[in-house]
Formats: sequence, structure tokens, C-alpha cells
Amino acid sequence: MPATGYQSNAEGSGKKRLLSPACVLMTGTVVGIFLTGTMMFGANIVHGQTYPDRAIRIITGPPGSDNDIAARTIAQGISGPLDQPVIVDNRASTGVVPIEAVAKARPDGYTVLVIGSSLWTIPLIQKTSYDPVKDFLPVSLLTSTPSVLVVHPSLPVKSVKELIALAKAKAGALNYSSGVAGGFSHLAAELFKSLAGVNIVQIAYKGSAQSVIAVLGGEVELTFGSVVPVAPNVKSGKLRALGITSAEPSALLPGLPTIAAAGVPGYEAVVSNGLLAPAGTPAAIVNRLNQATVRLLKSTETKEMFLRSGVEAVGSSPEQFALAIKAEMARLGKVIKGSGLKIE
Repeated sequence: MPATGYQSNAEGSGKKRLLSPACVLMTGTVVGIFLTGTMMFGANIVHGQTYPDRAIRIITGPPGSDNDIAARTIAQGISGPLDQPVIVDNRASTGVVPIEAVAKARPDGYTVLVIGSSLWTIPLIQKTSYDPVKDFLPVSLLTSTPSVLVVHPSLPVKSVKELIALAKAKAGALNYSSGVAGGFSHLAAELFKSLAGVNIVQIAYKGSAQSVIAVLGGEVELTFGSVVPVAPNVKSGKLRALGITSAEPSALLPGLPTIAAAGVPGYEAVVSNGLLAPAGTPAAIVNRLNQATVRLLKSTETKEMFLRSGVEAVGSSPEQFALAIKAEMARLGKVIKGSGLKIE
């Protein structure tokens, strides 16, 4: 067998010993692994230090949507700290179109997604081409939008506990309005039914605006309505507010108790909006985006701007956002399964 390498002089021998081919191969493999690992580690550092070196694209829903407003606020606010243009790319659909586009994008931090809770609620109701957990890396929660449980003033209840008592006394007699099946107002009501142990009946309308109008007109007794259209009618006495759907009291309607505190422990139903990157995006890039985004969301100016739109700025770590997604999927998954809701 031919010699393939040499070892330095053995102690005291003054002679050179030949290394076996297997020994040389093993040595080369170890060195190769070390060099490869070093190169990968170095590449990650360089990737994080040089990112971004060109424009970033945020894919979101159609112009004027809540997702679009959040995306444009983020784009404008982080382009300065990142020293690169941040472009908003609107897609025509509020459904899975923008989601699918980012799920298939290159995981380099230059194509990201701003989307609402539909990212993780749609797969609970129907089959999708993407997995909300496996195909995306959460960057930060952006906003949270609570709703308000309101009743028509003719209904003889002035608190959540009184509503529950009436609903139990008249099982199946009270109706609630909602937008499309599987939409937020529908899921918020079904969660309420599940946790409060009541039987109230859904009357579906074309959208959330029509569902609020239905309560105003006395067609149904109650709904879970968005703060912006509901608040003026509460102030004028045309609707009676019983509780807000967020886990904590909201600055959007000061003084209104949470539904959880008012009689349904554990209740929380909000529309969340977040920034996500494709799975496989380097951690250094995710953290860079997170830092710039959270700094913006924690500013007083940004908080006040969102509040005027009926939305609360949040900001979170990637880990907190990931846990929030999984927790809500688990909570709503049970409700959806119990209600038998399915959209083909």
C-alpha cells in the first residue's frame, strides 16, 4: 500500500513514520468539518452584519385594508433604521394569496409578510397549501384589535353576567349577528358560547358592518363588533356595551371591563396582526427586523396613531409571537371542532 503522508519525528527516534491512508482520511475529514463549520458560522455573522444591502419587500393584502395600513406604517418606520427602502407589495386578496407568496419566497429577509389572524385561523377551518407554523418564522406582533360585546338597549341586561343568566334561562332564544362564517365576529361569539356555557344562535350577514346594523335595527339581540363603528353608537345610547374582548382593559374604550373579568374567566378574542418571514430565514436577520420593528411600535407617536384607527400597537419578541400563534390555534381549534364549523 503506498504511503500517503508523513507524521513529524517520533520522540527520540529521529525517524519519520508513514501515516496510513485511513489516518490521513480521518484527519482530512475532521479538518474539513472544522473548516465547513467555521465558514458557516462566519457566513451567518456576515449575513447578519451586512443585512440589508438592498430594498425589502413587504407583501400584504389589498390597499386600504388593516393589513395594508400596518404594513405601510412599518415600512415607513423601519426603512430609516435599516438604511434601505422598504416597499409594500399589495396583493388583491385578503385571503391566502399574500400568504402563499411569502411561504414560497427565498428565506433571505428581503421578502416578508404582514398579515392578520387569518394566517392561523383559516387552516383550522379549511385545507390550505401552507402550514402557519412550519412555513413561517414570526418576527413580531404588530397590532391587536379587540371587539366589543354589545346588545340592543331593549334587552334587559346591563352586564355580562346578566346576559349569561338570560341566555341560560332562554336557551336558543337569543340571536347574535356575525359576518362571514369563520370570520372574527363568528369565532368570538362561538368562543363566548363555549366558555360561558350558553346557547345563542348565529345569524350570518355579508360583513361586520351589516352585523352591527342588524343589532341597531333590533333584528338580533347582540354582536361582537369592532370598536370604530360600535363606539359612537354606544356613546349615543343606541347600543349597550357589556365588555371588551381583550385580555386587559383597552385604551380604546376606557372604563369598559373585559369579558373575562366580567364573568367569563379565560375569555380573549382579538384580531392580531404580525410581521413574519419565510421559514429558514437566518436568526440574525429575524432579530434585525424585530429590533427595528419593536422600537417603532413602542414609540408614543406610533401608539397614538394606531389608537386613532381603533387599533393597539403591540410589539413582541419572535418567541412571544410564536407562542401566541400556537396558543390561539389550540384555543380556537377546540371551539371550531365543537361547533362543527367547516368551509369546503
